[in-house]
Amino acid sequence: MEMKPSPYSLYSASYMKKGSLKNHHGRSEKPHCEEASMSDLNLQNPSNLILPPLGVSSYNQNQIESKGRIISPVDSRYRCWETLMVVLVAYSAWVYPFEIAFLKPYPKRALYIADNTINLFFAVDIVLTFFVAYIDPKTQLLVRDSRKIAMRYLSTWFLMDMASTIPFEAIAFFFTGKHQVGLSYSLLGLLRFWRLRRVKQFFTRLEKDIRLSYFWVRCARLLSVTLFLVHCAGCLYYLLADRYPHQGRTWIGAVIPNFRETSLWIRYISALYWSITTMTTVGYGDLHAVNTMEMIFIILYMLFNLGLTAYLIGNMTNLVVEGTRRTMEFRNSIEAASNFVCRNHLPPRLKEQILAYMCLRFKAESLNQQQLIEQLPKTICKSIRQHLFLPTFEKVYLFKGISKETLLLLVADMKAEYIPPREDVILQNEAPDDVYIIVSGEVEMIDCETEKERVVETLQSGNMFGEVGALCCRPQRYTYRTKALSQLLRLKTNALIEAMQNKQEDYVAVFKNFLQHRKLKDLSIGDLVLEGGEEDDDSNMSINLLTVASTGNAAFLDELLKAGFDPDIGDSKGRTPLHIAALKGHEDCVLALIKHACNIHLKDMDGNTALWDAISAKHHSIFRILYHCAAMSDPYIAGDLLCTAAKRDDLMVMKELLKHGLHVDSKGHHGLTAIQIAMEENRVDMVKLLVMNGADVSDSDKRKFSSVNLNEMLQKREIGHLISLPDTTPEEMLFRRHEGEQECNWGRSKQETCYTRVSIYRGHPVVRRDTHCTEAGRLLSLPNSIDELKSVAGEKFGFNARNALVIDEGGAEIDSIEVIRDNDKLFIVEDPNSFM
Repeated sequence: MEMKPSPYSLYSASYMKKGSLKNHHGRSEKPHCEEASMSDLNLQNPSNLILPPLGVSSYNQNQIESKGRIISPVDSRYRCWETLMVVLVAYSAWVYPFEIAFLKPYPKRALYIADNTINLFFAVDIVLTFFVAYIDPKTQLLVRDSRKIAMRYLSTWFLMDMASTIPFEAIAFFFTGKHQVGLSYSLLGLLRFWRLRRVKQFFTRLEKDIRLSYFWVRCARLLSVTLFLVHCAGCLYYLLADRYPHQGRTWIGAVIPNFRETSLWIRYISALYWSITTMTTVGYGDLHAVNTMEMIFIILYMLFNLGLTAYLIGNMTNLVVEGTRRTMEFRNSIEAASNFVCRNHLPPRLKEQILAYMCLRFKAESLNQQQLIEQLPKTICKSIRQHLFLPTFEKVYLFKGISKETLLLLVADMKAEYIPPREDVILQNEAPDDVYIIVSGEVEMIDCETEKERVVETLQSGNMFGEVGALCCRPQRYTYRTKALSQLLRLKTNALIEAMQNKQEDYVAVFKNFLQHRKLKDLSIGDLVLEGGEEDDDSNMSINLLTVASTGNAAFLDELLKAGFDPDIGDSKGRTPLHIAALKGHEDCVLALIKHACNIHLKDMDGNTALWDAISAKHHSIFRILYHCAAMSDPYIAGDLLCTAAKRDDLMVMKELLKHGLHVDSKGHHGLTAIQIAMEENRVDMVKLLVMNGADVSDSDKRKFSSVNLNEMLQKREIGHLISLPDTTPEEMLFRRHEGEQECNWGRSKQETCYTRVSIYRGHPVVRRDTHCTEAGRLLSLPNSIDELKSVAGEKFGFNARNALVIDEGGAEIDSIEVIRDNDKLFIVEDPNSFM
């Protein structure tokens, strides 16, 4: 699991120190003191942490507390009980071999009572274990089901715990009235050594507790193991001498003939002396084996020591070097952090926060989850993230109603991380680069504007934060601070924007959800948008408005504009929402932008205005709206449009402009007309079009236009002889019909003929629109008469069109071929009476 290396770790929330919690302004606060203290205690000992698996939202920090009959394994009271049981284990394991070897025929009364009292404590512990929750090693969740707890205990350690607790000597005394110290009862007492596993667990927990020195804890563990083995071997060796029938023929009898009459202390020290010299193989002095039984025991003991020594050296070396490498690195990092804090005189609250962060990272890294995911193929990683995070992701309000495809793209970019308690994830007035979703834990929204911090809201599992900065491109109004150990899903803002761009309808749905959520919270979306022009060049905000404008959702666009979004914001190519709406033909969006006082005259990187985009895309209604608005503020708008079309040699746009009634001799801001620019640029076809549409050439520099005979062209215009163009015009077709001319004679081959082309459709245009008719039309050359046109149309559509009507897009009847122009759309109506 990846830990978040927050850059604000040194400047975020304070931890409790000596019973008080200080805020950023140095004031003492007490509402969260107990919680912070408990969190610090847990984080300083990684074994106390319970991390939920990835994507699990049902986990809550309160679940680790003891409730009802169920006891939490990390509860401080239960930890104290475990520590007491470890002390009792050490006592019973130490006393048992001593009693068997040195105290005969039966132990003293005080020790007898103590042994049975300790057994009573272990019996109570067995009962308590049936109520202690446990951590599932597979899911890492705390299991609190009493039935599962009981079944797990009964199937694992219950029998051995029970056998090691039964007081066999007391039971025998109850039935026989005598103390039984025979071999059978001595062997049954060996079951007490089963309790030693508690000592191992105890030392393991101490090694991970950063409040204790790892070096001294490790030394204490090794020393305890060594002394215990020496003690057991010495007691057993003395037992052999004590039970040997010939008193003088024993290792201790050869030195002390009447050793049974000597003090207990001398006999015990002698046994330990022999045991330690044998274990360390330093050789023997006067205490050596005398009889055969002792020699056999020493041989077995030495062989055992050889194996034990080799095992200890090999495994301890491997354990210290490899197994404790991460622990040592962790301890070294803790020491380095402490030295850093002391060297720079940082306040204690920062030290506590640094230590808490490092402890949590150590615990998260030990699970090795993120490393495992990264080692897998990309497809498997995506499948894992979908399985883990998709259920949580679908519950988030921001992504309601978006497509499954976009959801999967977002989930593939998610990363999970654990954040310790009281950690600032996002600071107030910070522009975050990430959006966060809470899987488990709690996050507080804190207002730090006032002298005293104020908690605005507490976010729970399934909530998200940081989306304001992502969608509105402004700093956050609040600080977001974890209240408890939290698991968060982190998504980069750029990844969110890129995923939304794949489907514009998803982007609109996300923004609608955002606005609706803000309304439900009684927060104005206008308050979320920065005033002024500081964010005019921000790419995220421009993407929002341009995306909505491109989809044609005028109502949503109007709502954003009312909220204070800049209508003139542009993208990387300088295109404003008005450019996009005009180019795509969204008239309602154009009206909404004009209502909010957008600048009609802005140009993109290519020098195009929204007027140019509208006319080039043949959106005539939008062009008329924009032209009317632009003409009121700029008297040269007509001249600029015509001059631009002439300079770019765009015949199609020039024809459309002239169709809308723009005066051919209108002057632009530079005082030039379109014909002047066309002649200066030597645009032959453009000059022909402008001249034949009445352009005045008296003020033009005719010397620069030498590729044609201008006087001949003017003469033809005066007698109605129109010039043909490469993109055939109705004037050329009319001239061809009147004069019988079949060739285009302007800079073209005399063998090349030109024809007027029209598109003809079957049915009335109104009916086609209402019924959404998709029947294709027919492209044909314009005949010489209406009757011929009807005949050709009848052949194309397979019906008798002699009595049919020919109408235009507006529904007007056409009865003369001369009014038809190139590229017109015509409609042939079979039954004229149906529309009478």
